Amino acid sequence: MNMEVTELGPMKRALKIEVPADEVTQRLARAYVELNRQVNIPGFRPGKVPLALLEKRYAKTVEEDVIRSLVPDFYEKAVRQAGIVPVHVEIPPLDRVKIKKNEPFTFTATVEIKPKIALRDYKAPSPMSLKPDNRTITDEQLDRGLEVLREQQARLEATPAGHAIADGDYIVLDLQGALDGAPLEGAKKEGQLHKVGSHASVLGLEIDSHVGGKKEGDALEISQPYPDSHPDPRVAGKTVVFTLTIKSVKEKKLPALDDEFAKDCGPYNSLQEIKDKLRGGMEQALKREIEDTHKDTIMKRLVETHHFDLPETLVERELEAIIRQHMQQQQKGGGQESPATEDLTSLRQEHRDEAARRVKLSLVLEEIAEKEGLTVTQDDFNAEIMRLASDLKMPAAELVKMIKAGGQESIEELRTRTLVDKALDFVYRNAVIQG
Repeated sequence: MNMEVTELGPMKRALKIEVPADEVTQRLARAYVELNRQVNIPGFRPGKVPLALLEKRYAKTVEEDVIRSLVPDFYEKAVRQAGIVPVHVEIPPLDRVKIKKNEPFTFTATVEIKPKIALRDYKAPSPMSLKPDNRTITDEQLDRGLEVLREQQARLEATPAGHAIADGDYIVLDLQGALDGAPLEGAKKEGQLHKVGSHASVLGLEIDSHVGGKKEGDALEISQPYPDSHPDPRVAGKTVVFTLTIKSVKEKKLPALDDEFAKDCGPYNSLQEIKDKLRGGMEQALKREIEDTHKDTIMKRLVETHHFDLPETLVERELEAIIRQHMQQQQKGGGQESPATEDLTSLRQEHRDEAARRVKLSLVLEEIAEKEGLTVTQDDFNAEIMRLASDLKMPAAELVKMIKAGGQESIEELRTRTLVDKALDFVYRNAVIQG
């Protein structure tokens, strides 16, 4: 195979690839032998149709099939021979290309390639240097954690008879709205639990200022005027009178911090046991937070200390992914489904630097992974699936289905992300924390 490589720019190469004449002839011959087995032409037994007749009837189809098989095969060989790692390939339309027996076949592929990266310090003898983070779990933090557990175990109990309602109390109420003396449809609540002082509305009505100082069994009327512009024509420009009845008053009772409390919280025998368990969990969370902070520092330095041109195709792909994620979050929040052209342009400008940063970081970490011989095992892949499923709060099997539905590109994307994470962890484990 002959090949010419032409440099079209820092990240682009044109590969002019020539398939030898004997390879072309062999491929055409094999294609016609296979065709001869399959076609059914009157007057000829299967496999006995003259080649000249097959060429006359099926030459165009056979030649197109041979071209479609030759191009990927010899493109892969050319890439290996040239020693390049393509990130994007463009092959001109082949519908007008001709292929002939006993003649070489030539085609051109334009590829965008990964840059050559000269790795900077990331391990001994010049590892990353990180500042120490000496945070620990304090007794105050542990006490706050215990208070959260107490809140979760709290009970609502009836207040003493004659208790005047105050902020922090819980009331069970009935509410009924009336318009012109008649009950208003859709303006009724029964048995509604409400925390006084929360400023939460009931049927759009603010009730905290009305119930303060009241007692269980009290009933009161609240007049609520509505503006002429109100969307409900029944009440627009009118006043609805709400009757609020206080059915019961309750107060939150926190359990005592003792061994019985610990037993109510789970499989614990003493308060000290639950304290130890809580402290251990908080220390693990703090350890992960410190590790994440250090890794953020590492990623920032890797981006700042490496300088090379970025393949525009990769930046565009990452930018599209960022915008797609932004739009999905916007739609979840009730935003418009498709942003206007000017908004899309603004989004692209806003996030382009971030897309370039992500691509640069990924390329550096992939280079580190290659140099250190890091690979993604099936266990690594499965662990990443489980982690993602947990983050997304969905069954792992359902996530696997979604990834497979995205085809090989989706699988490779996840594999690359897992490899990059392994490389980042490698740099972190080889870093030195000063002090």
